[in-house]
Amino acid sequence: MDELVEKALLARKAWFELANSSDSVRKKALESMSQAIIENKEKILEANSLDVEKFKKEHPSDPLLDRLILNEKRLKSAAEGLIKISQLPDPIGEVVEGWTTIHGLKIQKVRVPIGVIGVVYESRPNVTIDISGLAIKSGNAVVLRGGSEALNSNKTIAEILRDSIKDYINKDVIQIIENPDRSIVDKMLKLNGYLDLLIPRGSSSFIEYVRKNASVPVIETGAGNNHIFVNYDADLEMATKIIINAKVQRPAVCNAVRKILIHKDIAEKYVPILLKELKKYGVTVKGDESVVKIAPDVIPASEEDWDKEYMDLTLSIKIVNSVQEAVEHINKHGTKHSEAIITNNLKDAQYFTWNVDAACTYVNASIRFTDGEQFGFGAEVGISTQKLHARGPMGIKELTTTKYIIYGEGQTREI
Repeated sequence: MDELVEKALLARKAWFELANSSDSVRKKALESMSQAIIENKEKILEANSLDVEKFKKEHPSDPLLDRLILNEKRLKSAAEGLIKISQLPDPIGEVVEGWTTIHGLKIQKVRVPIGVIGVVYESRPNVTIDISGLAIKSGNAVVLRGGSEALNSNKTIAEILRDSIKDYINKDVIQIIENPDRSIVDKMLKLNGYLDLLIPRGSSSFIEYVRKNASVPVIETGAGNNHIFVNYDADLEMATKIIINAKVQRPAVCNAVRKILIHKDIAEKYVPILLKELKKYGVTVKGDESVVKIAPDVIPASEEDWDKEYMDLTLSIKIVNSVQEAVEHINKHGTKHSEAIITNNLKDAQYFTWNVDAACTYVNASIRFTDGEQFGFGAEVGISTQKLHARGPMGIKELTTTKYIIYGEGQTREI
């Protein structure tokens, strides 16, 4: 029996026990996990440094390095996230709705765990902490397969988390796949009967590969070809502040901005202002023909640029004639993640937020807030960019499904 099947079987057995545990027991397990992260931070950071140094040697200028790095601040945030998760209302057993039929049947629609969830992710070892916490709170077991670049970090974190929960719940609810062979991912995609759900996190090409090849049910996450539209009546100082935050703070994450759309009525004035600020932060700017006419030193954008999810300090700017054109462009090139409008009129704001096809739409705020912790979920499993079951940041409720429980008194159906 190979490692994947063996650990999936262990996870399924442990899941049945977890699904029947009380919220107070799961709460204690999460609190113990949080404490263990803080107490073992040096051990985790030491393991992470091995991954970081190896990555630097193999990929010296890769912007994904930022996702790989752990530090005390990030570990503290992850530990605090576990406490926040523990304090959320228990989703298991929640009666979503209930009614009595004309035949006297009492029907309840009840929230229940999904089961064993496989998660495939790259670079970010803090995901091991976040997903493990959300899964336990929602009564699910997890089989985690992180990227080979974070193997030391993920193994160490999983070992610490498993050890921290053993006095409260079965530690096998957390499983980490240590085999770095890429073929493991292909096996996970077909592991029906062992995994109830697969959640991939990574590049748009990786998500597409999983979607096309998986037979296990999949929730698509992650790819963020995100836009900010600066309308004709926008507060330009506010717009610039939001754009710099969304582009520069962490350019490789999925909720960073990749494209800026500017209304034609303010383009002559605003393009030079924005370019001047972007230059301060070393942002490489590409632009459509109208932008290049205003600023000849801007790199002309190709048609392919509008579909690229830049993972570095690169940004493309396009001038549009209206909010309607902005929405049309976004719906053609966006990835249904996060989109924003900067405007001072409610009509255009409402048109934009209603008609843009995205999980999260913002008015006068940075799209960097698309995050489970920022939304008050404690953490997230990922940002779902699909439309079925879950959309946007996925917290504990998105890791549940529902079942109908029907109470009768001997009723039989006549027709």
